[in-house]
Amino acid sequence: MSAAFEFSLARVGAMTLRYSYLLRSSVPRMLEMIYWPMVQMLTWGFLQTYLLRAPGGLAGADKTTIAAGSLIGAVLLWDILLRGQQGFSFSFLEEMWSRNLPNLFMSPLRPAEFVASMMAMSLIRLLVGMVPVTVLAIWFFGFNLWALGFAFAAFFAILIFFAWSVGLFVAGLLLRYGLGAENLVWSLMFIIQPLGCVYYPVAVLPYWLQPICWALPPTYVFEGLRGVLVDHALRVDLMAYGLALDAVLFAAASFAFVRLLAAARRAGTLLQTGE
Repeated sequence: MSAAFEFSLARVGAMTLRYSYLLRSSVPRMLEMIYWPMVQMLTWGFLQTYLLRAPGGLAGADKTTIAAGSLIGAVLLWDILLRGQQGFSFSFLEEMWSRNLPNLFMSPLRPAEFVASMMAMSLIRLLVGMVPVTVLAIWFFGFNLWALGFAFAAFFAILIFFAWSVGLFVAGLLLRYGLGAENLVWSLMFIIQPLGCVYYPVAVLPYWLQPICWALPPTYVFEGLRGVLVDHALRVDLMAYGLALDAVLFAAASFAFVRLLAAARRAGTLLQTGE
């Protein structure tokens, strides 16, 4: 096999273990991973409770009541998307902050193995940050995300692949343009929140904006979530469209990453990872 196509699970495991040591060594980092999703969940959860109990509120309107219940589910899925991308990007940023990228790219580690280790670390960070919050959602509001079963598995797959696509594209930009592009790690995903229709159906948006929304995989997840909670039916067609879009976007992000890495090597910016 050509060296360019070699893929070593041992090297992926070693990189993932290295990142996990960094995470385990910092209790404040681990607490922060739980803190922000918990604040979001509590804020929207209590708002939902207020809407359901307030005189003249949503109580009594069956479908509307159930749809209001989708607020907590939407918040939890949104945090899976956001924290999935940030978990991927943080591992990459740690290499930039420590100026370790030149060492990595001069080592036997392949770019695909480097990306795979960041994907694994993204899952570990989600496990640490989101599982306690989903348990708290059951305790405070009686909303069990895990009870969605296969639907939750489909939602998670679509969201995490989209998160990795965004993280991969941002990593390529960081390679090429350095830490001057760091703000994209924190801000790029937030444009998805209004366009991905996290808290409302696509139908409420202007007609000209709707095709843009349907070009984003998260839109299919949040429409699917409302379908499950309101109509008690999983829209398999929505999940299939979401996964197909994910495949296209992940391939495009991988291509962009490879091209931006090559451009960084030509420009010599791998050795100049500061702003």
